[in-house]
Amino acid sequence: MPIKNILVVDDSPTDRKYLSDLLTKSGYKVATADSAEQALTMVKQQRPDLVLMDVVMPGQNGYQATRTLSKDGSTKDIPVIICTTKGQETDRVWGMRQGARDYIVKPVSQADLLAKISALG
Repeated sequence: MPIKNILVVDDSPTDRKYLSDLLTKSGYKVATADSAEQALTMVKQQRPDLVLMDVVMPGQNGYQATRTLSKDGSTKDIPVIICTTKGQETDRVWGMRQGARDYIVKPVSQADLLAKISALG
């Protein structure tokens, strides 16, 4: 299924805007959430084709939200790409174990992000 609708989850307004602008200019329809809790609600309501999930956020973190989405029968087929400053190999492995389909480290390169999205579609 081609990816058209993407939910960007990040507590940083700067990162949300950067990712939203990059994706919109590339032809995607983008919605944003500023917390994991808001994202979980929006995923159930809007059924995006992909979730870009930050890790370090107040309240529930991105690993926890990714695990919740990947274990829920109604959302487990929605791919999650973790998009974070946490660049250690152990962070990447942990993110993938939570159910993420891919992992990208900030600052995000447009070419890398679009290649990862394309590979999922």
